[in-house]
Amino acid sequence: MNETLRIAMAEVGETAESLAEKVGVDPKTAGRWLTPGRIPQPRHRTAVAELLGRDVGELWPDVLRRRELEWFRPWADAEREATSLRSFQVAVLPGLLQTEAYARAVLGSGPLGGDELDGHVAARLKRQAAVFDRPRPPLTVFVLDEATLRRGDPEIMHPQLNHLVEMAQRPFVMVHVLPLHAGLHPGQAGAFVIASLDDRPDVAYLDDQAAGRMTSDVAALWRTWDTVRSVALPRDLSIAHLRAREWLT
Repeated sequence: MNETLRIAMAEVGETAESLAEKVGVDPKTAGRWLTPGRIPQPRHRTAVAELLGRDVGELWPDVLRRRELEWFRPWADAEREATSLRSFQVAVLPGLLQTEAYARAVLGSGPLGGDELDGHVAARLKRQAAVFDRPRPPLTVFVLDEATLRRGDPEIMHPQLNHLVEMAQRPFVMVHVLPLHAGLHPGQAGAFVIASLDDRPDVAYLDDQAAGRMTSDVAALWRTWDTVRSVALPRDLSIAHLRAREWLT
């Protein structure tokens, strides 16, 4: 539990329900703020800090330590609150499933280097913990175009594929490979992730060459998701495919 927040609430006689009413959120959302690693949206944490007479950094010190790019933080917050995540990737493996070595190779292929690269790799691994190490993790479903499995140095990819097999066997994680022989499909237009949340409409995240963006216009993405999920391999065959990895020498 976030003891600092709990104590601050007790000192002024606030409960999750009373905070929720004053801040304008669902009581379940306010209750989740007491869970370690759960950080409210910027406007909500500012309001809570003012109500409790504390600094935001005192209640949620991770805010000051976070290394995600500013434009990415709203999505990282959505990931932490999601009840389910559905991710389709066509070029690289999703950040939530990357090993440290793979993440370093991907992030290091751009302009990042030195301490900055170390910080972003650490932030990516911390994102994974915030999603998968919760007391009640979200359902996470990943559809990976087979091309994502074929790109990378074998020394990095063998441990990475072992990690995918391990993650795919968790009860709340499902990994599906979309094989090359499936042919053309609408997912080739680009990667996306759809997050479902308890008390808010679904939101999605899309990447481009400049920066990622969030959108609440998810109807078209759901149609694409239904298509790529339907032509992907079932869970057991996907795991077998990851274990076989005939394309790696």
